[in-house]
Amino acid sequence: MAGHLTAGADYAERLTRVQEAGWKRLLDVQAPYRWHVRSLRLGRTLDVGCGIGRNLAHLRGEAVGVDHNPAMVAASRARGFRAWTTAEWASCPDAVPGAFDSLLVAHVVEHMTEEEALGVLSTYLPFLRPGGRVALVTPQERGYATDATHVRFVSFAELRTLCERLGLAVEMERSFPFPRAVGRIFPYNEFVTVARLP
Repeated sequence: MAGHLTAGADYAERLTRVQEAGWKRLLDVQAPYRWHVRSLRLGRTLDVGCGIGRNLAHLRGEAVGVDHNPAMVAASRARGFRAWTTAEWASCPDAVPGAFDSLLVAHVVEHMTEEEALGVLSTYLPFLRPGGRVALVTPQERGYATDATHVRFVSFAELRTLCERLGLAVEMERSFPFPRAVGRIFPYNEFVTVARLP
């Protein structure tokens, strides 16, 4: 299973080092991404693959995180966020069917095969309310090339296929923060797909 590549403490340390670099905090490079995530109006959100809590911070008190990496969950908790390991999830108080308005799956599915991604999303869809939304975010070409733990390139086409296989209706596809062509040179350009559960 591809997930072992991101399961260790070393991956959590790398993510923390990259995301919390001093110059990034000084320039507040997360500002446009924070605005974008909030603009999606996800409501009460389950952040699947929450990592060290970047999007939990963006969503403030409206989100709960889950991640397979215990070191990343510990880092999220240390930052004051509500987060659980996948091993803890089934018995945690947040694992209530239909309790969430949205699932946010950001920079996760490119770390696994399509079948693994289907399995992960299928695990958490029952916690989404009827008519709830799933927001999927993946890196474009330049960003994809920056992480050796990426398993497959996932563009709009692959995200659409994933949604169809899960019975989700795609409502929006967007390249963010810049037009699609910029993703070949700018490492932080993202594919953003939002779909709805019937």
